[in-house]
Formats: sequence, structure tokens, C-alpha cells
Amino acid sequence: MVYRYSEIVKKYFKHPKNVGKIKNADAIATEGSVLCGDMMTMYLKIRNNKIVDAKFESFGCAANIATASMLTEVVKGMNVDEAEKIEWKDVVKKLGGLPPIKYHCSVLAIQTLRSAIRKWKEKQKKVSS
Repeated sequence: MVYRYSEIVKKYFKHPKNVGKIKNADAIATEGSVLCGDMMTMYLKIRNNKIVDAKFESFGCAANIATASMLTEVVKGMNVDEAEKIEWKDVVKKLGGLPPIKYHCSVLAIQTLRSAIRKWKEKQKKVSS
């Protein structure tokens, strides 16, 4: 099946930003399933409740890579509570749209981000208790 992607999706797929690991990341989360073909790991560096760096590793299609890349760009500099409120539709809009059959890629990116933030918050609670 052939999908029509926006120029922004093509750009972020061909030249993804923030690919790789963050050494000593404050939060790491992996979501997805190799069985369905999409996996994503997100790494966050957080200082004073602000995401100062975000990187990802992805196993998946063009939409998977583009959504992860765009999301890491968007959350840099955001407060963690603000970043947690981003919706998958926000990422799709920033990419200039996705074919509906590929929306799950943006959902996966958001799930991975929220999972990383949740893990970081849990760690913060333990440290402060």
C-alpha cells in the first residue's frame, strides 16, 4: 500500500532529529510491540521540572520515525506537566497530517513520552520521601 505523506513527514523521516540515547537520562521508556512492527524508546533529560533534552530510538515505519522526531523537538524546553498534556492530534497537525491508518504512530509517540514522564515523577516521589 502506498501512503501519501506531507513534506514535513518526509523531512523528519529522511533527516530525523534527536535520534539516539541520552547518557545518564533521567527517564527512559519503551513502548510498542515488535509483533505489530512499531517500537519506540524515549530518553529524557530533566532539570527543574523542565525537559532540557529528548532523544528517541525507533523500530518502525516512516510515520513512526517522523512522529518521534517531531515530538522530541516539541517537548524540548517544556515543563513536564505541559509536555504530558500534548495529544497525538497535536503531533499529527505539526507534521502536516498523516494517513489515518498511521495515526497509531503518533499515539505510540505520546504513550512513550507519557510513560517516561510517569517514571520520572515516580522516581521524584521516592527521592523526596
